[in-house]
Order: sequence, then structure tokens, then C-alpha cells
Amino acid sequence: MTRIGLIRHGSTLWNQEGRIQGHTDNPLDEEGFRQAAVLAERLSGESWDYIYSSDMLRARQTAEVIAGRLGIPLAGLVPGIREMNGGLIEGTTEKERIERFGSGWKTMDMKLESRDLAQQRGVRAVEEVAARHPGRNVLIVSHGAILRSTLAGLVPSLDLSVVLKNTSVTCIIKDAGGWTCELYNGVGHLNE
Repeated sequence: MTRIGLIRHGSTLWNQEGRIQGHTDNPLDEEGFRQAAVLAERLSGESWDYIYSSDMLRARQTAEVIAGRLGIPLAGLVPGIREMNGGLIEGTTEKERIERFGSGWKTMDMKLESRDLAQQRGVRAVEEVAARHPGRNVLIVSHGAILRSTLAGLVPSLDLSVVLKNTSVTCIIKDAGGWTCELYNGVGHLNE
């Protein structure tokens, strides 16, 4: 059985401002580094063999904090798990979207990456990492929207109605029967 821990990156200034980040390569803010350190401490009590990251700065910084604390290699950057493209709304807040496009902006073509395409690339990326390390415990640091789309493809029965929080951990297991989820949006470390 292969265990994958899917982690949403730590907080950024744009998270605090409610801005769509998409492919904008933002760094962690001070709170994001703190969250990553607290998560790394929590994970230090578990057995993890490798850590991968999206190729975006905020995910890579989160992964580097965790890798350093756990003493495991940052095994690679995986473009397939980068955040979904935010199209015309990238960098905007809800208020700015309404001002710019009107209250019906959600019904308009905002040139967003489709959920189907994002799901396909995310599933492919996670499957490739799992195939590279059968029987191991692997962490992957990524982003909220692409993780939920990917999980919808890997574990279709999973209730994804709760938005993933910054530095949340979602653990999925692959065995002969396919993928199952043992933990969704685990954030106990943020409450300690």
C-alpha cells in the first residue's frame, strides 16, 4: 500500500486578501511560514519517505520547511500539481470581480482552466508519484483548487464540500482496490 499526504501550501498575503492566486507565483507570508513549521512538527511524529512540491514558490517554500524538519529529500517539483489557472479573475478579490465584470461574473467565460482538465493533470501527477514510490509514504505540497479537483478524480465518493485550509493534510491510500481517503483537511496542528 502506498500512502500519499496531500498538503495545501501555507498562507500568502493574497490568501489573507481573498485574491485568486492561480498561476501567480506568490511567496508565503509570515503566517504561512509559521503554519509550515507547525505542520512540520506534527509530521515529525510520523514516517514519511519523500516530499514533492508543485513548481510554484508558495508550495515549494512550504515543502522546504517540512523537508528540513523531517530530514527527508525534496524529491522534485511537479508542474502537474500546480494551481489551476485563474484566467481573467487571477489577482482579484470578489469585490473587484463584481466591480469589473458585474454580479453575474460567475456565468461568464473568465478563461479559467476547466475542472476536467485540472483533474486529469492532477490525477496523472499523483499517480506518477505513487508509481515511483510503491509501498512508501510520500508527501505532496500543492494548492487548494487543484487538490480538490484531483481528489474528485482519485476518490469520487469523497465529500469535497469543505474547502481545504492552508497547511491542511489529506491522506490517501492506494492498494489493489484503488484509492481511499483516511483523512480529509486535517488541521489539528493549527489548533494546538
